[in-house]
Amino acid sequence: MSFGIYLVGYIILIAGLAIGANLLHVPMQWIGVGVLCLIGLAIVHGVTATRQKDPQS
Repeated sequence: MSFGIYLVGYIILIAGLAIGANLLHVPMQWIGVGVLCLIGLAIVHGVTATRQKDPQS
């Protein structure tokens, strides 16, 4: 559940940044590259932040 909350927050952030870049007339190809990179970072950060600790053997 916590991972889903992370992803929703990051998606809202990424959408806002993409809209802002569009308003600044950044070419769409660079907006796409930035969105893909930010989605990758969001997944990595969400997984590391919500990962459960392995039980000790």
